[in-house]
Amino acid sequence: MVVKVFFPTSCSAADSGLLVGRWIAEQSSAVVLAILHFPFVPGQVKRYLADLRQGSGIGLSVLGSWSNCVEEQQEELGQFLEDLRTIFCHEPWLQIRRESGTKFWSCRATRSSQEEEDKVILIYHDQRKVMLSLLHPPETQRAAGDHRTEPPALNEASELAAVFHTVAQSRVLFMTDRYDEGPVRLTHWQSEGVEGSILVELLKQASGPICMLLTTLLSLVSGACKSRVLHLWPLSLLWSKLSTCEQLGYRLHQLRLLSSNKKAPDQIQFMRKANILVSFLLDVALGVLLMSWLYSNNRIGQLADTLIPMADHVAQELQDLLQWLMGVPAGLKMNRALDQVLGRFFQYHIHLWISYIHLMSPFIEMILWYVGLSTCLGLTIALSLLSDIIALLTFHIYCFYVYGARLYCLKIYGLSSLWRLFRGKKWNVLRQRVDSCSYDLDQLFIGTLLFTILLFLLPTTALYYLVFTLLRLVVVLVQGLIHLLVDMIDSLPLYSLALRLCRSYRLAAGVKFRVLEQQPGKSLRLLMEINPLPYGRVIQLYRLPTSSSYPKDSWGSLCKKLFVGELIYPWKQKGNKQD
Repeated sequence: MVVKVFFPTSCSAADSGLLVGRWIAEQSSAVVLAILHFPFVPGQVKRYLADLRQGSGIGLSVLGSWSNCVEEQQEELGQFLEDLRTIFCHEPWLQIRRESGTKFWSCRATRSSQEEEDKVILIYHDQRKVMLSLLHPPETQRAAGDHRTEPPALNEASELAAVFHTVAQSRVLFMTDRYDEGPVRLTHWQSEGVEGSILVELLKQASGPICMLLTTLLSLVSGACKSRVLHLWPLSLLWSKLSTCEQLGYRLHQLRLLSSNKKAPDQIQFMRKANILVSFLLDVALGVLLMSWLYSNNRIGQLADTLIPMADHVAQELQDLLQWLMGVPAGLKMNRALDQVLGRFFQYHIHLWISYIHLMSPFIEMILWYVGLSTCLGLTIALSLLSDIIALLTFHIYCFYVYGARLYCLKIYGLSSLWRLFRGKKWNVLRQRVDSCSYDLDQLFIGTLLFTILLFLLPTTALYYLVFTLLRLVVVLVQGLIHLLVDMIDSLPLYSLALRLCRSYRLAAGVKFRVLEQQPGKSLRLLMEINPLPYGRVIQLYRLPTSSSYPKDSWGSLCKKLFVGELIYPWKQKGNKQD
């Protein structure tokens, strides 16, 4: 039988003693966690290991002996170590001792029930890196569950996962230092002192009151948001459609998650909270920088002064476009009467919009000044507010698009219905299908007359619909780019990416083995190194959910809606499925 022994490099210089660890019988593997030094009382050691089993939930035991001394001293310790074997009774019993003239150690695995020794593969590893790293399952195992919400399931057949799990669950063992007074003296990866700092301890002590205060404030804000006044029709419509309100609700949800006093149950949830915290702090920092830039050198006033001339310029361009459409656009001959009616109708809307902008011009600078203060809440709030401002400033373009789309859609559906009349068909509303139907002469005459009128008026309507649909798509594209930037800030796992850059071993995709020594008649010696997770998979696994409500239509469905004249909204409707 081949026995694999995982030995920490931090114990290589430890004094002689006993090997404490876990035996994994399914894989014939031994995970050495610490060296227990002399002198000790066997009864106290057994009680100490029993307490560790209860605290960690892992079956820790004495695996064998560790001898780090010269050959003369090893001969003197030989009989004593054999006596310890009869006390602790572990099968197989590991014996690791220093080899004279080399920098390696020999390892034997003996059993009392057989004369021949087991073959041993001695695997060195950095216990600190294994302790702090999070082993991610392969793509095949991750497909069965969402790794972002569930910790990686330990496969009993996976020896590597069992090793990482054993080291990670042995925190209670690593709390005992070799300089501490107690029943035992241990050497492990924290033998030179438990890692920590005064700043970290102060932050831990201050996090409790801060979280309680933040939770109280958030509960008051949540209670105000849930009041009946905000559920009235105009306010509820604004809350559901405005990007700023949606982003504020998303940030409030994240703050409630961060201020929760519940400890993260696993490292996955801790990483999620850390990603949310770093994303929130970066968002606020960028917002404060933007606010300082806006309020310096009177940029708010300059922006307000350029807004009115810009609106006048856009209105003039739209009027020129309508004048072009009311003539002979691109040499096309339009229906004169319908063309004049539609052109004057849209020109009147432009006149109303410009009058409204000039009416609001004295208050624009003050509005922008108060809007600029909202940037201290975060860059994403400022970008969402910019998207809403663009939607309000281009509301006349949205009205033009709705008018043209409704008129075009009415004619398309009218032509399709009349086309079924010529073929002796009709649409059955109750059964939602096309049935055969017989029409009399008067019905066919009226249908032919209406079909001819709609067909000859269709080019004029289609041209107006095409022009205003293109304008609307330009506005939606600009808003889409803004929301794409907001989603990138909200969803990018910045803490995980920084951890992958600075401490790549913390996010492990697997391990690789390097041969240290391979000689006939001796145990094979390997060095286990951690393979870091690729950056692309870090983003894939730890990407945060966003508050984006944009519909994810395919290109085919989008083209179909544009062809038949259905309205394209930049938000999800009630009938749409949420992704």
